Amino acid sequence: MKKEDETKTQKNISSMQTRFKPVEWMHNTNIYEVNIRQFTAAGTFNAFVRELPRLKDMGVKTLWFMPVTPIAQKNKKGSLGSYYACSDYTAINPEFGTLDDFKSLVKQAHEMGFKVIIDWVANHTGWDHRWTKEHPEYFLKDSATNDFKRASGMDDIIELDFSNKDLRMAMKEAMKFWVTECDIDGFRCDLAFWVELDFWKEARKELDAVKPLFWLGEFDELEKPEYGEAFDASYTWTWMHKTEDFYKKSGTLDTLFTVLKRYDDLGDSTTRAWFTTNHDENSWNGTEYEKYGDMAKSLAVFSATWNGIPLLYSGQELPNLKRLEFFEKDVIKWNTKNELHDFYKVLLNLKTNNPALRSGDPTVQTFRIKTSDPKNIFAYLRKSGSREVLVVLNLSKQKDLHFDILDSIVTGTFRNAFSGSANDFTTEKSFEMQGWEYLVYDK
Repeated sequence: MKKEDETKTQKNISSMQTRFKPVEWMHNTNIYEVNIRQFTAAGTFNAFVRELPRLKDMGVKTLWFMPVTPIAQKNKKGSLGSYYACSDYTAINPEFGTLDDFKSLVKQAHEMGFKVIIDWVANHTGWDHRWTKEHPEYFLKDSATNDFKRASGMDDIIELDFSNKDLRMAMKEAMKFWVTECDIDGFRCDLAFWVELDFWKEARKELDAVKPLFWLGEFDELEKPEYGEAFDASYTWTWMHKTEDFYKKSGTLDTLFTVLKRYDDLGDSTTRAWFTTNHDENSWNGTEYEKYGDMAKSLAVFSATWNGIPLLYSGQELPNLKRLEFFEKDVIKWNTKNELHDFYKVLLNLKTNNPALRSGDPTVQTFRIKTSDPKNIFAYLRKSGSREVLVVLNLSKQKDLHFDILDSIVTGTFRNAFSGSANDFTTEKSFEMQGWEYLVYDK
């Protein structure tokens, strides 16, 4: 190991020792975001249960359910309203079923080996949340209107006042409800950086004492690095935007490497969640194919093999080529094919089973590999002891691209994860790839 690598490893280990201890299963997991409303025609928990065997076969490990709480009716958007405008933190949206239905879903998911996390919207509620009547002092007030303060840019939600100690206590008790009553395994915390960091630290300490949980925060650590003190995993918005620019504006690989270096320099203060779409992106900014076109699958390969946690959204295995309505019923148009099921199955199982792809593990090394075409080819090796995964991405539209691997660290026999064919990189270092093609090898 190079001296600078030793220094970085020690720094990462030290960083992790000063933080909350993540649950062990986090290091090998992936996350699949479930949009219950649009997943089935019925749009219920009971209807979704029938999808569990298929998702298990695909290699999904953690199910993230968008908010399951009831939706406020006052000032709601569209005919059904937003999941993120809650009216009661300890109740179930009747659109989806009952509390017993959700408990049964979690129980069945656990029996099949899944972990379950739920979306938690701590910053704001809908206008007729029960607390607006029971505890109006929990909310921020608008001095101009002498009414509740609307959240920035969104007129269907109002902001809570985290300077109020009673509000903080009530919020933590509401979160505990889902752990003790439904046995969930963690939270995806919506707009985490809109809530005071010290609240998340308090909540984490108290809830982890009930059950060790996984905490995914919606923030980019490049913008809010201090929030890494409270969360196990964070978002990669900067990478998401840069890769879209790269594809649409024919950017250079150096612009992408600069972003990755910035993330890498943070160490493993939090694990990064990599994605090409989610509920917000799909509905408001376009499908992954609108944003990334032919590069979408290569980015999916990257998300599953770089240091971090791959995050998928409902329907990516189709693939889903349409924007889903956010405030209306708009069922995903499933068919019997799910053309990318096996594609994701290969990636997710490799992520789960190969220690070289463990996320947030300072003992796993990632090497960028030199090639004869650094302008178009992004190649990297991830290594844990004798286990190695080599990834080669042609991040260009160039066809019949010929190049060689020049790095001596790539040696020995590897298996192509998709085709199963063997390649001895001790002697075979020449490649021909098509535009936006990807190759994944397991040693």
